[in-house]
Amino acid sequence: MTQQTGARRPADTTTSQVRALIEAGLRDGDLTPGSRLPTERALATALGTTRAAVRQGLAALEREGLITRHVGRGTFIAAPAREDERTLQTSPAEIMTARLLIEPEIAYLAAHQATPADLTEIGRSLSRGCAAGSHEEFESWDSVLHRSIAQAAHNSLLLRMFDTMNAARDLPVWGNIKRRSASPERRERYEHAHARIVEALHDRDPEAARQHMRAHLLDVRTNLLGPT
Repeated sequence: MTQQTGARRPADTTTSQVRALIEAGLRDGDLTPGSRLPTERALATALGTTRAAVRQGLAALEREGLITRHVGRGTFIAAPAREDERTLQTSPAEIMTARLLIEPEIAYLAAHQATPADLTEIGRSLSRGCAAGSHEEFESWDSVLHRSIAQAAHNSLLLRMFDTMNAARDLPVWGNIKRRSASPERRERYEHAHARIVEALHDRDPEAARQHMRAHLLDVRTNLLGPT
């Protein structure tokens, strides 16, 4: 993606527009927690932007916890975060420990439970991440891919745990260390790791999905925190 100096990217603008639309709806009473948002196509038309920009904007709002998205059902206003979620304090080391405990098992379950629609969404997220033109865009689609896998497990409690853990990735300390450790070689390695995980899901091979996810996260941990 080409970005002009000082200019906001389309997805950034769209994120602000959709956030403003939601906040106005909640303020006026037209929307409440649980309300379903218009389709990506309808939002793109209303905001005068592209569906791709809307999709990235929604992904950003989902990471913030403002909305939830469900394959085949739509996008919904999320319930307000509890106080303990808003004041989440953690570290990159704790985040990686939690991810290594939870995400390989989520991948194992997703290999059993994923529907064709889930696999289509996972494949789309993988493709968009590989096509990303900037570190920030790649990171956005990386997050979407991992959450799509969590959704494909079809376990609401695990998804809730994943979302709490994933919200920590939006903390400034996480973003700073990710940017410092980023390189073209590491991105290429992550893309290959993602492809192996997705292939195992398509093959309905839960053990391979678990092992590939664990190997990927161990690689991420080493790149972020150094060898342990």
